[in-house]
Amino acid sequence: MTLAFNFIGIATNDLGASLSFYRQLGLDIPTGLDDAPHVEVALGGGVTLAWDPVSTIQGFKPGFELPRGEGRIGFAVEAESPADVDRTYAAIVAKNPQAAHTAPWDAPWGQRYSTVLDPDGNSIDVYAALPAAAEAAAAN
Repeated sequence: MTLAFNFIGIATNDLGASLSFYRQLGLDIPTGLDDAPHVEVALGGGVTLAWDPVSTIQGFKPGFELPRGEGRIGFAVEAESPADVDRTYAAIVAKNPQAAHTAPWDAPWGQRYSTVLDPDGNSIDVYAALPAAAEAAAAN
Protein backbone atom coordinates (compact mmCIF):
# COMPACT_ATOMS: atom_id res chain seq x y z
CA MET A 1 0.00 0.00 0.00
CA THR A 2 1.28 3.47 -0.90
CA LEU A 3 -0.02 6.57 0.85
CA ALA A 4 0.45 10.17 -0.27
CA PHE A 5 0.42 12.93 2.34
CA ASN A 6 -1.37 15.57 0.29
CA PHE A 7 -4.00 17.32 2.39
CA ILE A 8 -3.82 19.65 5.40
CA GLY A 9 -7.06 20.77 7.02
CA ILE A 10 -7.60 23.69 9.38
CA ALA A 11 -10.69 23.82 11.57
CA THR A 12 -11.60 27.43 12.27
CA ASN A 13 -13.98 29.44 14.44
CA ASP A 14 -13.95 32.36 11.98
CA LEU A 15 -13.47 31.34 8.36
CA GLY A 16 -13.29 34.90 7.02
CA ALA A 17 -10.61 35.93 9.52
CA SER A 18 -8.60 32.77 8.85
CA LEU A 19 -8.73 33.18 5.07
CA SER A 20 -7.74 36.84 5.35
CA PHE A 21 -4.83 35.91 7.60
CA TYR A 22 -3.49 33.26 5.22
CA ARG A 23 -3.83 35.65 2.27
CA GLN A 24 -1.36 37.89 4.13
CA LEU A 25 1.05 34.96 4.08
CA GLY A 26 0.88 34.87 0.29
CA LEU A 27 -1.73 32.19 -0.38
CA ASP A 28 -3.88 32.85 -3.43
CA ILE A 29 -7.30 32.31 -1.85
CA PRO A 30 -10.28 33.66 -3.81
CA THR A 31 -12.39 36.29 -2.06
CA GLY A 32 -16.11 35.88 -1.36
CA LEU A 33 -15.73 32.58 0.49
CA ASP A 34 -16.12 33.84 4.08
CA ASP A 35 -19.41 31.93 4.53
CA ALA A 36 -18.47 28.79 2.59
CA PRO A 37 -18.85 25.40 4.27
CA HIS A 38 -15.38 24.35 3.02
CA VAL A 39 -12.50 26.10 1.23
CA GLU A 40 -9.49 24.54 -0.50
CA VAL A 41 -6.38 25.95 -2.13
CA ALA A 42 -3.67 24.04 -3.99
CA LEU A 43 -0.21 24.61 -2.54
CA GLY A 44 1.70 22.89 -5.33
CA GLY A 45 3.31 19.51 -5.43
CA GLY A 46 -0.11 17.92 -5.14
CA VAL A 47 -0.72 19.31 -1.63
CA THR A 48 -4.00 20.99 -0.70
CA LEU A 49 -4.66 23.27 2.27
CA ALA A 50 -8.29 23.42 3.36
CA TRP A 51 -10.47 25.20 5.92
CA ASP A 52 -13.64 23.99 7.58
CA PRO A 53 -15.65 26.21 9.89
CA VAL A 54 -16.60 24.61 13.20
CA SER A 55 -20.24 24.62 12.03
CA THR A 56 -19.35 22.29 9.14
CA ILE A 57 -17.56 19.87 11.44
CA GLN A 58 -20.47 19.95 13.89
CA GLY A 59 -22.66 18.74 11.01
CA PHE A 60 -20.96 15.33 11.15
CA LYS A 61 -19.50 15.50 14.66
CA PRO A 62 -22.14 17.06 16.96
CA GLY A 63 -20.73 18.92 19.93
CA PHE A 64 -17.33 19.51 18.30
CA GLU A 65 -15.46 22.45 19.79
CA LEU A 66 -12.20 23.79 18.48
CA PRO A 67 -9.47 23.30 21.05
CA ARG A 68 -7.31 26.37 21.58
CA GLY A 69 -3.67 26.46 22.24
CA GLU A 70 -0.32 26.55 20.64
CA GLY A 71 1.25 23.37 19.36
CA ARG A 72 -1.83 21.70 17.85
CA ILE A 73 -0.33 22.16 14.41
CA GLY A 74 2.43 24.35 13.08
CA PHE A 75 3.16 25.84 9.70
CA ALA A 76 6.13 27.70 8.27
CA VAL A 77 6.56 30.04 5.33
CA GLU A 78 9.88 31.01 3.83
CA ALA A 79 10.46 34.69 3.08
CA GLU A 80 12.86 35.87 0.39
CA SER A 81 15.10 37.80 2.80
CA PRO A 82 15.59 38.56 6.49
CA ALA A 83 14.11 42.03 5.88
CA ASP A 84 11.00 40.35 4.44
CA VAL A 85 10.60 38.38 7.69
CA ASP A 86 10.49 41.69 9.57
CA ARG A 87 8.10 43.28 7.07
CA THR A 88 5.77 40.26 7.06
CA TYR A 89 5.63 40.07 10.84
CA ALA A 90 4.98 43.82 11.13
CA ALA A 91 2.24 43.79 8.47
CA ILE A 92 0.44 40.82 10.00
CA VAL A 93 0.61 42.19 13.55
CA ALA A 94 -0.52 45.65 12.38
CA LYS A 95 -3.67 44.12 10.91
CA ASN A 96 -4.09 41.38 13.56
CA PRO A 97 -2.55 42.48 16.91
CA GLN A 98 -3.56 39.17 18.51
CA ALA A 99 -1.28 37.40 16.00
CA ALA A 100 1.88 38.68 17.72
CA HIS A 101 3.84 35.81 19.22
CA THR A 102 7.60 35.88 18.64
CA ALA A 103 9.07 39.03 17.11
CA PRO A 104 11.75 38.56 14.45
CA TRP A 105 15.13 37.46 15.75
CA ASP A 106 18.33 35.92 14.42
CA ALA A 107 18.20 32.24 15.30
CA PRO A 108 21.44 30.36 16.02
CA TRP A 109 20.66 27.92 13.19
CA GLY A 110 21.24 30.68 10.62
CA GLN A 111 17.77 32.07 9.96
CA ARG A 112 15.87 35.26 10.66
CA TYR A 113 12.83 33.84 12.43
CA SER A 114 9.48 34.97 13.79
CA THR A 115 6.19 33.36 14.76
CA VAL A 116 2.64 34.64 14.35
CA LEU A 117 -0.59 33.00 15.43
CA ASP A 118 -3.57 32.63 13.12
CA PRO A 119 -7.06 33.55 14.39
CA ASP A 120 -7.44 30.05 15.87
CA GLY A 121 -4.09 30.03 17.69
CA ASN A 122 -2.13 27.92 15.19
CA SER A 123 1.51 28.96 14.93
CA ILE A 124 3.09 30.01 11.66
CA ASP A 125 6.84 30.54 11.55
CA VAL A 126 8.11 33.09 9.04
CA TYR A 127 11.79 32.62 8.25
CA ALA A 128 14.61 33.39 5.82
CA ALA A 129 18.25 32.40 5.68
CA LEU A 130 20.64 34.94 7.16
CA PRO A 131 23.28 36.13 4.65
CA ALA A 132 26.13 34.08 6.18
CA ALA A 133 23.97 30.92 6.19
CA ALA A 134 22.82 31.52 2.61
CA GLU A 135 26.43 32.00 1.45
CA ALA A 136 27.54 28.81 3.21
CA ALA A 137 24.71 26.82 1.62
CA ALA A 138 25.57 28.18 -1.84
CA ALA A 139 29.22 27.20 -1.35
CA ASN A 140 28.32 23.55 -0.72
